[in-house]
This record gives sequence, structure tokens and C-alpha cells, in this order.
Amino acid sequence: MDRLPKSGANYVPLTPLTFLTRASNSYATRTSIIYANVHFNWRQTYERCCRLASSLRSLNIVKNDVVSVLAPNVPAMLEMHFAVPMAGAVLNAINTRLDSSNVALILKHSEVKIFFVDYEYVDKAKKAIEILMTDFQMPMPLVVVIDDLDSPTGIRFGELEYEELVYQGNPQYVSESIDDEWDPITLSYTSGTTSEPKGVVYSHRGAFLSTLSLILGWEMGTEPVYLWSLPMFHCNGWTFTWGIAARGGTNVCIRNTTAQEIYSNIALHNVTHMCAAPIVLNIILEAKPHEQCHITTPVQILVGGAPPPASLLEKIERQGFHVVHAYGLTEATGPALVCEWQSKWNKLPWEEQAKLKARQGLGILTLADVDVKNFKTMESVPRDGKTTGEICLRGSSIMKGYLKNEKANSEVFKNGWFFTGDMGVIHPDGYLEIKDRCKDVIISGGENISSVEVESAIMKHPYVVEASVVAMPHPRWGESPCAFVILRGNSNFKEADIIAHCRKNLPGFMVPKKVQFVEELPKTGTGKVQKNHLRAVAKTFVIKENANQTTKKSTQVNREKPRAYDQSHEQIHALSRL
Repeated sequence: MDRLPKSGANYVPLTPLTFLTRASNSYATRTSIIYANVHFNWRQTYERCCRLASSLRSLNIVKNDVVSVLAPNVPAMLEMHFAVPMAGAVLNAINTRLDSSNVALILKHSEVKIFFVDYEYVDKAKKAIEILMTDFQMPMPLVVVIDDLDSPTGIRFGELEYEELVYQGNPQYVSESIDDEWDPITLSYTSGTTSEPKGVVYSHRGAFLSTLSLILGWEMGTEPVYLWSLPMFHCNGWTFTWGIAARGGTNVCIRNTTAQEIYSNIALHNVTHMCAAPIVLNIILEAKPHEQCHITTPVQILVGGAPPPASLLEKIERQGFHVVHAYGLTEATGPALVCEWQSKWNKLPWEEQAKLKARQGLGILTLADVDVKNFKTMESVPRDGKTTGEICLRGSSIMKGYLKNEKANSEVFKNGWFFTGDMGVIHPDGYLEIKDRCKDVIISGGENISSVEVESAIMKHPYVVEASVVAMPHPRWGESPCAFVILRGNSNFKEADIIAHCRKNLPGFMVPKKVQFVEELPKTGTGKVQKNHLRAVAKTFVIKENANQTTKKSTQVNREKPRAYDQSHEQIHALSRL
């Protein structure tokens, strides 16, 4: 048997680019993309990608060159997920919510050759390039402007425009061959919730297998109508940038993720699937009456990005959405665990079902193994749903590694495992449940407190919209929970009301010693709360142990909005528009 050789007939390197070729042959006349009044079918999308790839080659783009793009969920962003690797290059989709300094840092670190910029972000791109050239002393990359496909604005930055490149390209272009499936296909940067953003490199093999695992794990059938409520820059849209082509589906692209855009597109195009972070669920639930429409058939939502409270899942399901919960991270090519539903759970009360849906679940098919381990001993924790350890993964969907960062690679890859930095438990049925980020666990008097568990309890309150819990200093216990809470409308609840609510739902040692009401929470571009900012604010609070009161260290801090919110001002307001 060892003498049976590989050949072109029985061995082809795995790459998601084959999904587009297959879609153009098998689903040629099916609608591939809808954006406002613009419609394409799969034959047209394939031809446009060939043309763009051809133009990239004519601009001297060669194998492993980095092509960056700063754009919302528009057709060009989707097409580039195929066209850039078809030219042999590596796609770097940049978080549109970053400021110019961070964009410049990514352009420098990635050594970008061509920079595609949507017209909406031209000013941000100009500032980023200025920083790149003046502060980092690097040459200006070639810039291509992406004008609006439905309503062109005429805005230009440089000499090149996206549609012109598509028009000038060769529709008969033959994609660059993938000789090694371990070759890089994309470069994504982490959101930097716990450290400086790092460049995460995906392989063709990992992207292919992760895509298959997710469409199987989500039980996505043929001809899905997929609404792009999840940013395509986030882990390449959790691989659904490629996955919808694999199922011959329709990509409904929207520039802004608002309640009105979500509801109107669901009704207009009979949307069947969408992905979202928990913040988007809140956008849907908080929609004004004139923004809503009746959901006639269930819309499947894959939720991830942060652990959603069970109460939030219960509310969204009552609106006509069917939630499947996933867990993942940039380094795992998006979702790595999916909470596969068991039919026997349908007999349980609604509240119990919501708690089960909130679990992170089982490893996707791409993963060889998933475990929760004691970091020091490398031993697996008992499957009791109580003993915490660090969630570890290994399999083909894990990143190749961090670009130019051997130190970070050595920290996360140990003994054949990828250590996620998330604390979790394994239930007796094998389902994992995340408890916290390692850095977010609150150690109070020797007891470990899960900030996620405290947040879930607070979210049960009917007038709470969002909550985030971090550690604050305590004179006796070392640390104690501090909650930052957003209330619905003009609620007149006081700190004592939330604390009383927590006492009914939590053990005494887990009850927050301080509740701070806020209008917004600082978030990363992918919707995760920046707890490092909140911890900085919490350190300004002082516990008066004898009087059991909390004050701030200075009256100035009490009068002003915490600096953490000012630092995240742009991200917060961008997130409100999503």
C-alpha cells in the first residue's frame, strides 16, 4: 500500500477557493449577492473575482504578498475573499472600527502591498497612511478606492478604483495553483482585549476544513439566504464568506447593522441565516416599533463573540429567531465549539432550555480534540460541571501562528495543544461551558468568582440591558466584584436595587460590592467589552469596609465620565451603528 502514489487525480490541496468554482458550475444562475438594488448570480461573481485577481497580478502582486482592505459588508469585501488568494496573495481584512493609528500599525506589521479602502473610510485611511509614512518611515502602498456599488459617490483617493479594476481584468483568468494547502490564505488581527493586537495567519487547509465544519455543525442546508450582520473582517466572517458559496446560497450584504436594516432585509429577502455577537441580539430586541416586522419563519442565528446570558437567548427566541450558540476566537478560525441541540431538551421548561443554549458546547468536526486542563499539571479536569481549568484545542482549524511573534506562539502552543486563555468547565455530558477569561476571574478571599456568572445573574433583571463585571480592590478580601450596568430607558433603579436582586440569585460572596450605572460600555471593534478599561475605573473606587460603602478616590472622578469611556469613544459610537 505504501507504493500507491499521490497524483493530480487523487490528491488536491484543500482550499475554499474550490467552493467558488463549484458554485459557478453548479449554481450558475442562483443569486449570489444582493446589495440594495444590485444583484449578481454565481457565474457573474466568479467572473468578477477572476477579473479582480487578474488585475492584481497585473499590479505585480505575487505569492504571499499582503493585500489589505478597510470596508464594511459590501460586495467588494466578499469578492476579495476569493479574488485575493486566487492571485496567490494573502487577504488582510481590517477592523473598520479601529482608529487611524491602529490601522497604520497593521499596515506596517503586515507589510501591505495594496490597500483597498471603501469610500466611507477614506479620511481614516489617509490619516493611517500619513502615520505609516511619517512615523514608521515606510513607503505608501498602492491605494484602491471602493465606491458604493448601488449609489456611486465619485469619492477618490489615488488613481485606482475597484470597479475599474474589475472591468479591466481578464474574465478567463486561471487562479494561481495552490501547491501546498499549508500556504497562508488570510491574515487577521486580534481585537486586543488583553494585549497588543497580533497578526493571526490562516492556511488554505484550515479555512477549508473550518468552513465545512461550521456549515455541517450548524446544519446549514442548500440555498441559504444569509444576512451579513456579522462583520466580514471578524475571522473572515467566521468563514461564511466562503461557506455560502459552498451551499449555493445568497449573500445579503448590508452596510450598517441596524435594527431597521436587519428586519427589513429579513422580510424583503426571506433571510434564513445570520451570525451575530450578543450586542446584535440587543439591537434586535431594542428595536422601535416602526423598525420591526413580523418574522413569519424562524431565522437561524449563530451567536458567538462573548458568552450570552441565558435570559437574552430566551428573549430573542420569543421574537422568532432560533439561536445556536458557538464559541471561538480569532486563533481558531472563528467558532471552535457549537452547542449542538439534543431533542430530549425540547421537553424542558423554556428557562432550562435557555441555560443549555448558553453553553459553548462540543468541538466542531475540524478539531481533533477539545479539553479543559489544569495549566500547571496538564491534567484534564473532572467532568463535573464545576471544576474549572483552561480551555485547550487542537486540530486543523487552529491558526498557523502569530505573524512575526515567536514569543506569543510559544506561550499559546504547549505540549501539542493551543491554550485559549479562557476558563471553563466540562459537564458530565461532555459539553463545555466558559466561565471567564483567565485574566477576568475575580479572586475574593481565596474564592474564584466568575464575572460571567455574576453578569448572567444581573441580566435576569428585566430593566437591565447590559452588564459587565470586573474586579475592584477590597481591604479585606483583596478583590470583590464591581458591576457596570446599563438600564433600559429612564429606569429609576438605584445601586441597592441591583445588589438586592443579586442577593436573590447569587451566593453572598459573589454579590457586587459596587454597582456603577453607565450609558455605554467600552468595546472592541468586534463587540467585546474592554474589561481592562473597566478595571482601571474600578480601581478608583474605595471600599469603606466598616460602613459597607463605596466611594471614589476623588470628587473629580465622581463628576466626570471615566476616562476609559473617553478612550473608547470612537469604538463605542461605531458599535452603536455596527
